[in-house]
Amino acid sequence: MKKSQAYHHSFQNLQENRMSFDQVFTRIVEFMNIDPRGNFRLMVGTDSQVHKSQTTFITGIVIQNEGKGVWACIRKVIIPRKMTHLHDRISLELSLTEEVVSLFTEERKSELINIVLPHLYQGATFTMEGHIDIGAGKRNKTREFVKEMVTRIESMGVEPKIKPNAFVASSYANRYTK
Repeated sequence: MKKSQAYHHSFQNLQENRMSFDQVFTRIVEFMNIDPRGNFRLMVGTDSQVHKSQTTFITGIVIQNEGKGVWACIRKVIIPRKMTHLHDRISLELSLTEEVVSLFTEERKSELINIVLPHLYQGATFTMEGHIDIGAGKRNKTREFVKEMVTRIESMGVEPKIKPNAFVASSYANRYTK
């Protein structure tokens, strides 16, 4: 997949279709400004589903104010073939997550951090997480990839989460891959 082609995919949720990333970012800022003293987690994760003649990848962006609600959207990418190799699929899931995380430039991250900054002493927090749809459990086929994928997420400067804590990849995005 060429980098340039991926940016044409728009974001959507139940309220809005065809959002650009700029619109998504604006929604996140608006959501955080409702309660700037909140405990925010910005989470990005991708899940995939292999169908007969294609593989559907869904990247979710979720901003959560813990205990106070969420705003979320997804981006769908369809690869026109069955991707049966687990490592290839997980690697592409992660590349799509990396691509969306990279849209949160340093300037944009600063803008989000600046929302909570005046309220740190009142307990406001902001973290950014990359959710990977893999688990380290003994029976888990994906456990051999954990170190590689966690390292890739860490190198982007976001906190990696794997199952069972990777709920953006494993439950939010998963719902849309079916």
